[in-house]
Amino acid sequence: MGGQQAAAGGRSAQLAHTGLRPGWTTGACATAASTAAYTALLTGEFPDPVTIILPKGQTPSFALAVEELDAGSGSAMAGVVKDAGDDPDVTHGALIRARVRVLSPGSGVVFKAGPGVGTVTRPGLPLDVGEPAVNPVPRQMMREHLTEVARRYGGAAEPGAEPDIEVEISVDHGEEIARNTWNPRLGILGGLSILGTTGIVVPYSCSAWIDSIRRGVDVARAAGRTHVAGCTGSTSEKVAVALHHLPEDALLDMGDFAGAVLKYVRRHPVDRLTICGGFAKLSKLAAGHLDLHSARSQVDKGFLAELARQGGADEALAEAVAGANTALAALQLCTAAGVPLGDLVAARARDESLAVLRGAPVAVDVICIDRAGMVVGRAEPRGPGGSGRRR
Repeated sequence: MGGQQAAAGGRSAQLAHTGLRPGWTTGACATAASTAAYTALLTGEFPDPVTIILPKGQTPSFALAVEELDAGSGSAMAGVVKDAGDDPDVTHGALIRARVRVLSPGSGVVFKAGPGVGTVTRPGLPLDVGEPAVNPVPRQMMREHLTEVARRYGGAAEPGAEPDIEVEISVDHGEEIARNTWNPRLGILGGLSILGTTGIVVPYSCSAWIDSIRRGVDVARAAGRTHVAGCTGSTSEKVAVALHHLPEDALLDMGDFAGAVLKYVRRHPVDRLTICGGFAKLSKLAAGHLDLHSARSQVDKGFLAELARQGGADEALAEAVAGANTALAALQLCTAAGVPLGDLVAARARDESLAVLRGAPVAVDVICIDRAGMVVGRAEPRGPGGSGRRR
């Protein structure tokens, strides 16, 4: 492999190799819609298209599908049709609306679930019970954009201050679409969640993505990398880089395909493989699942309860873990009781990975993180390692 090819590694190169077109998250669409609505409320004109800045600096523009200005009542609404690219996303084509209303001074930005957006009814999610299912990163994106609109057009009491507005997010037919998601089982009732950590939907075709993983391993080996990291997403990738200082071409965008990474590295070894991902996904790997997609494997809370027992949990705690709403809720219960469930899951995931490697000269370590990117479990390297041969 030539030097020019060897330099093209990492997450972005893998996506390019699939030939699949990325799309935009519901969070990005809600940010665009709310930015357009608030701009119209302050200026009388809707920006169309409306441009936003995503967490990694990209600046996509969105055409408005609907708009409505009622200056007399102090409200405006704009809507964007979600384009999920080539991903088989159930929300592709959904109309995401944002209605912005002026509130009394001191209110700040308040989020409200409109028709088609769910409400959290159980603990264990990154939002409090009773909150609209608008996840933390989309909330932050909207706050930042709305504050910038207020700064630009004089919508806040002080320059740079957060405006006093209600942002109601709705999704046409969202309650019906949500029946095809895990929301009802998670206790998110009434509709969809507004999601996204990067603003971009990464499309997954099993064959294309697995092929891109193999290409990523080939590029890393051709560049002489002895340590690579298989990460489930952008947040876990940041954690792996921060902990191990790995270059971009040593990063494999594993997504849900843990088995694809392990089987290819078994045949084309490197000295060390770090697996980094969300606690819930890696609990599936710990239980022996090699495909971590929610449609093809589920978190086994009975398995987590047994691990908790092995970590010193009494029977009452183990039963609470088995009955927890989510893997995160199970983790929180154990953390509060001093039971290292995160470390236990990481260690079991490492051992399952080594079993798949079948004695290949690869040492494996595992890092479990929560949704905020905090490390909640680690397993130190174990396995032969140190003798992988580049070829």
